[in-house]
Amino acid sequence: MKDYMKNNNELIVSTPGRVCLFGEHQDYLGLPIIAGAISLRIYIEGNKRNDNLVNIDLPDINDKEIFSLDFPVKYDKERDYFKSTINVLNRDGFTFSSGLDCTVKGEIPINSGTSSSSALIITWVNFLTQMSDQNRKLSAEEIAKYAYEAEVLEFSEPGGMMDQYSTSVGDVIYLESYPKVNVERIKAKLGYFVLGDSGEPKDTKFILARVKNQIQNVTKELKKKYPEFSLQDIKLDELNRFTEDLNEEQKELLAGTITNRDITRVAKKILLKMPLDHKAVGALLTEHHAILRDILRISTPKIDRMITSALAAGAYGAKINGSGGGGCMFAYAPENPELVKEAIENEGGKGYIVKIDKGTHSSITEVIK
Repeated sequence: MKDYMKNNNELIVSTPGRVCLFGEHQDYLGLPIIAGAISLRIYIEGNKRNDNLVNIDLPDINDKEIFSLDFPVKYDKERDYFKSTINVLNRDGFTFSSGLDCTVKGEIPINSGTSSSSALIITWVNFLTQMSDQNRKLSAEEIAKYAYEAEVLEFSEPGGMMDQYSTSVGDVIYLESYPKVNVERIKAKLGYFVLGDSGEPKDTKFILARVKNQIQNVTKELKKKYPEFSLQDIKLDELNRFTEDLNEEQKELLAGTITNRDITRVAKKILLKMPLDHKAVGALLTEHHAILRDILRISTPKIDRMITSALAAGAYGAKINGSGGGGCMFAYAPENPELVKEAIENEGGKGYIVKIDKGTHSSITEVIK
């Protein structure tokens, strides 16, 4: 691999955002998800310095970050991802004898459920490992593992692994995290999607903690009395066994979780069939949203209106995207995506026509000065 200090070469790394097709609020429970990388990306480009400073230009938000590579790098704010990534890599043997100059730019809506944070960290991991003294280009799965450590484990966050693996690997993936992490690439020929940003701010940490804590508490109590109980195996028609152990809200939440699990498993079978049944995919998306809206209660009236209008305009299916409480929805619209985008924007959302895209990617550009 080339030495990036020669000829003022710049390394350019980009990573896509993602939509959760199936399995919203499932991965942190050890249940499978299906996610797709989308053609809105974040970019980092830069090169090495002759000192130990890291200088990060963030023009999209009119900000900068500057800090020294004095290990361990100290955190001075919540979710200090640029620094946590460096610390995680350093603890695993990556060293940095030179500082860095880099610029971050993005197309992914921020704080809207499309994994802008995870895409940023994936891009940063990919950039740093190639800029390190070890000068290594990692596999997509290795990059995802480091990003998960830097984003979730380092700050004891409540999220799962979907965002890191889907943005790093790219395309459509089926991800299982129990009993061990397993990523299966699905080569489904999906058409256009329309992403709709509601513009409503969302508290990802609060929503994840509330929903996650609810179902985990139910599971914990049931396993005390029934050690064989497993979210991976329990069938919907077996829930009557626990009538005396759960209140109505808990039974509803458990039933919704199991139904979402089963929808994801059915969706995988449909996505693997050739030719692809696009309308069946859409119908499952809408069915999934109904559970997220009515049982997990993570949707909003505005997002529901955007979904209703998208379906009326010809979308095959639609659902909220991400942890919920605001942010984005998306519609599957292989036919007439422009009409679906217009319908979403008529409800006050910002529409983006997107397609499934490749994962994190890097290239070297020679800068002529």
